[in-house]
Order: sequence, then C-alpha cells, then structure tokens
Amino acid sequence: MSDDYGNSTDYYYDYYDYYNGTGEDFAPCNNADLRNFSKVFLPTLYSFVFVLGFLGNGLVVCVLVKHRHQTNLAEICLFNLALSDLLFVLTLPFYSHYARVAQWTFGDFLCRLASGSHSTGFFSSIFFMVVMTLDSYMVIMHAHKVARSRTLRSAVALSVFVWTLSFCISLPHVIFTKVTHESDAVACSYEPENDDWRLYDTFTMHVLGLVIPLLVMIVCYSRILPMLVNMRSAKKQRVVKLILSIVITFFLFWAPYNLSLFLWFLKAKGLLPNKCSVETHLMLSITVTETVAYTHCCLNPIIYAFAGQTFMKRALPLLRKCVPGVLLPSNRDSSESSYRKSSVSRSSDVPSIM
Repeated sequence: MSDDYGNSTDYYYDYYDYYNGTGEDFAPCNNADLRNFSKVFLPTLYSFVFVLGFLGNGLVVCVLVKHRHQTNLAEICLFNLALSDLLFVLTLPFYSHYARVAQWTFGDFLCRLASGSHSTGFFSSIFFMVVMTLDSYMVIMHAHKVARSRTLRSAVALSVFVWTLSFCISLPHVIFTKVTHESDAVACSYEPENDDWRLYDTFTMHVLGLVIPLLVMIVCYSRILPMLVNMRSAKKQRVVKLILSIVITFFLFWAPYNLSLFLWFLKAKGLLPNKCSVETHLMLSITVTETVAYTHCCLNPIIYAFAGQTFMKRALPLLRKCVPGVLLPSNRDSSESSYRKSSVSRSSDVPSIM
C-alpha cells in the first residue's frame, strides 16, 4: 500500500519506482533483468485475469439479474461479490499498460479513480466472501433462528454497509494517490502524508484483507463440516469438497502475496539485510505472488456459483443462447426443486455455493 512495499506506491500495481530504481528506500542495485521480466509478465497476467474475471463474473451478474425475482440473501451477496470482482478487474487494463511502459498516461482523475476502485473492489470482494461464509454458517447451524431475518431488506442493507465500509477503508487511496513527475517519467503515486497512513495500509491489507477473513472461514467451516459429514445425503461429498476448496484456495492464493509484502515491510524498516540479492528476490516474489493472488477473482464464479446446481440450471440456457455453436451439457436429468429439497440444504435459501 505504500512505497515500503517494493516502492510500489499502491500495494497492488504502481511499479514506477520499482522499475526505475528511484525509490529512496532502495539501494542502487541493478535489477534490469527483473524489470524487463516484469514488463512482460505483469501485462500478460493482468490481461489474462481481466478476460477471465470479466467473462466469469459478468455471467454471474447477468444470470442473477435475469432471475432477480427469485433472489434470496445468499444470491444478493453472490451478485455483489461478482460486482466487486468486476470493479477490481476493470482497473487492470490501466495497470497493464502502466506496467508495460512505466508511464502513467491517463491523467490525475483516472489515477485517483483507478486506485480507489481497485482498493474498493478488493476489500468488498473479501468482505462479501466473509458475509457468505457467515450466512452459510447461520443457515446450516441455526436455520430456524435466522429464517425470518434473511429478508430482501436485510440483504440490501447489508450490501450497502459492506460497500460503504469498503469505500471508507479505501478512501486514503483516493485522497493520497496522484500523478507525480519523477525524472523523465510520469507516475501514479500513492504518497501519504506521514508514516501513520503506511501503518494503516499494513493493517488493512494484512489484518482486514487476510487474517480476519481466514479466521472467520476456518472457524465457521470447522463447525459446518462435522454436521455435513453426519448427514445422509448424496451431495455430502461434493459440499464437503467445495467448503474445503473455499478455505484452501483463499489461503493459497492470497497468503504468499501478503507474506511477500510483509517481508518487504520488514526490509524497509531495516529488519532484513539491505542486500541486492534480498531486494531482487523480494521484488520477484511480489511480482509473481501479486498476479497469482489476482487470479482468485477469476475463481470466485467457479467456487461460489458454477459449483451450485441451481446456478448452473439458470446459466446453461443463457450460455446456449449466447454461444449457440458450443455443445453444453443438458440439465434435464435433475430438477431445481429436487436440489432445493436436498437434506444438505435444509432450506430453500441455502447459499448458491451449496
């Protein structure tokens, strides 16, 4: 989130100083090979994530909008999760170009807008995953207690709260991000007023962005899994695997990036050796783990939507209509009503991931 992270002026994307070696925290190391690698690697992976994330999350939005009259709380959260990931990936073309040419050519307004949108999309995506986890827990463990509270009004209010919270957390990136002129290049730089904002960035990225969501998932799903194992249902194994994949995928995709940023933070504070070899390895680690973490937004539609039979029954007709030449599996073998009556679900409002 700051220049402490590999001279990345925002913790996601701004590699101007990183490429040009002008950051004040850097020793004068020769990282030409790494910069050349990054100028190819980052735009390629950003473009890949953008295409897959846009298509997958766009399909989720289209399907849920088409069936909006059948919407429950879980699907409203899924809809907002897809919007969050869309907001996140829509900024990637800007940063793909920025990473390739090491010049910000889009002006100050888009610099601030892209920074705020990118951060808001990131945090809202994480928070909606937490909400869906808590909703799954309450529905399965306390179905009778929450039945009356899972209304459309409460879902809308919860969605507004999550978006507002995400925007407020990301507001410093709108305020402190600006176009700066460094040497012969133009950068889109996050430049907080003091070190307190850098510590704020560290807290939000690591604690709100990883530690708390991961703890919520582990606690909730560790309670859910034993109950599912004891149920007699043909869908039990599928649901158990799905739940495990949610936690494992989230950890595997985001933990390495958070660890790389934290190690860079320690280096910037003088707690790691200030050697060129350490700097180069940390830069490479941040570059690779960042793009791996971003691909998680491409997997959200698969994990939370496509694995659910109800969603697939709605998506397949739309896909057949949009892509008539592609052979898609038929959904005639099972009805949506039989799925909703599953003993695993215990309720017609069980989240779509089930």
